[in-house]
Amino acid sequence: MGSISREMASSEMSSGEMSSWCVKLDGSELPSREEIGGKAWSLARMRGLGLPCPPAFVLPTRVCREFDAGGGQLPTHVEDALRCGIAYLETETGRRFGGGDSRPLLVSVRSGAPVSMPGMMDTVLNLGFDAGVERALAAEAGDAAYAADTHSRFVASFGRIVLRADFEDDSLPAEALRRAVSAETGKEVPADPWEQLREAVRAVLGSWGSRRAKAYRRHTGIADDLGTAVTVQAMVFGNMDDNSGTGVLFSRDPTTGAAEPYGEYLPRGQGEDVVSGERTPLPLAHLAEQLPGIHRELLAAARRLEIEDGDVQDVEFTVQCGTLYLLQTRAAKRSPAAAVRLAVDLVDEGLITESEAVGRVSAEQVRQLLRPRLDPEDRRGATTLATGEAASPGAGAGIALSDPDEVVERAARGEQVVFLARTTSPEDVHAMIAAVAVCTETGGSTSHAAVVCRGLGRPAVVGCGPGVVEALAGREVTVDGALGSVFDGLLPLRAVDPADDDRLRRLAAWAAAAADLEVATSTGTEVLDLDELGVVEPSEVEKAVAGAVTVRGSAVETDAGVAAAMRGGVRRIVTGRPLPILLAAAAHQRTTGPGALATSGVGRAE
Repeated sequence: MGSISREMASSEMSSGEMSSWCVKLDGSELPSREEIGGKAWSLARMRGLGLPCPPAFVLPTRVCREFDAGGGQLPTHVEDALRCGIAYLETETGRRFGGGDSRPLLVSVRSGAPVSMPGMMDTVLNLGFDAGVERALAAEAGDAAYAADTHSRFVASFGRIVLRADFEDDSLPAEALRRAVSAETGKEVPADPWEQLREAVRAVLGSWGSRRAKAYRRHTGIADDLGTAVTVQAMVFGNMDDNSGTGVLFSRDPTTGAAEPYGEYLPRGQGEDVVSGERTPLPLAHLAEQLPGIHRELLAAARRLEIEDGDVQDVEFTVQCGTLYLLQTRAAKRSPAAAVRLAVDLVDEGLITESEAVGRVSAEQVRQLLRPRLDPEDRRGATTLATGEAASPGAGAGIALSDPDEVVERAARGEQVVFLARTTSPEDVHAMIAAVAVCTETGGSTSHAAVVCRGLGRPAVVGCGPGVVEALAGREVTVDGALGSVFDGLLPLRAVDPADDDRLRRLAAWAAAAADLEVATSTGTEVLDLDELGVVEPSEVEKAVAGAVTVRGSAVETDAGVAAAMRGGVRRIVTGRPLPILLAAAAHQRTTGPGALATSGVGRAE
């Protein structure tokens, strides 16, 4: 298939009623994200564009809904779908699943919801080991250490994700890890690759209902009934030799929005090493030095995807023996500052329209951007307690705590809390949501902690080094996510004036044109003050504003309050901060107005 146009992508062509529960991601068609999830959609899209991706197939999202309705049992037709899909991968790769000594096929089993939920659901890598696979991999690569490492990675991944083992040292040999998993859980890692595959699929489907996934959906407003697809992809190995590795590339800086590539690379690593934050990767410049041709190929692919999508790309990639493979691409999670800059810059470059730009920035992102921040004068005499990577900009000050549940409890009591972690797990997302800032000992700027914090608008400093959690726990600190520093004490945070930012002014003008609502900083006419009436909940607004033309109050400073006021017939809102209200009004208009279209890039599929 040739180039897939943006028009085709935006219409999200449906494959109709699929004849099979196994959808081959060969690029010959582009089913909708709702059918196959964002991860699989991106793979089909990249294959259609001729980009280098390992072959894959997907179980569509309706499998998840059947799985949930059946009480956690795999539908009977899933077995046939898996066998159909594995046969396709065997044909594409010339390898055999469960084939022992004959060119073994290993696979990854990944989640993929229609809407981006990075790190919230489960992935199992290197699946397919039987008694002969380690020997076959060692003979093929001429490296027994690589084969043993890959085997150990599989057992650790399967033990943790599928059997829920919780062991400290996953660097043990595979057989020692198998014994550790069995001793802790009372269950064995299956010797049969097909049983491994079935159990991994169950685990991925089950992770849709996990505590962390539910917390993330609740916070971001994602519906619970979407379900996740399950993508099964042939493995490529970033841990194979010195010309192998893994990394993440952003086509532009997701922290600042600057129009320059941004990413990290981990030689002799696999993808989970980078995104989990367990290992701290190198700057992408290391790849440019070691494998300049691969670096150029990667940047060219990312630029093509950015032009095709009209948005900044977050690309996961692996290099195996000097060959590049793209594993996933999605619209990049970005900081509030980057969201504004990118929206305006992409208009200037002709990649999106002004109305699309308004849909790329949420009211909440602008509220976060306008929150007080550290002034250079205030931090000049401050004591620096820790430094790391500036992973998500902004500043937050509070008591530093390392227990995620305590962070949530104390934040619920109104305390300002900074979350400390050696490295964040997806299970910690509830603490990241509750905290005013995040600080970790390990991980890089493309780790789970960094990506989620940027999406949430939480200041974050990562990779501060060992001992930081113990040194800072219980202290009052100030985190500067733009500088990459943690300071002693509660430093003053200063307000931001949006009039000083040309991009904010331009965005405000575009939002005003799309909002179907006037927003003013002074009344000039009779105004209904909802605070004086005691109306503080958005749910009370629509009834309270009946007959009013102009209103103000804390209840209409929220997205829900703006929507309720518009439903109630309000034509003007008075506020000291117009832009968030304009963006909220424009978002309401997009979903309810004539010819409503989903133009927003916020929350795009992963």
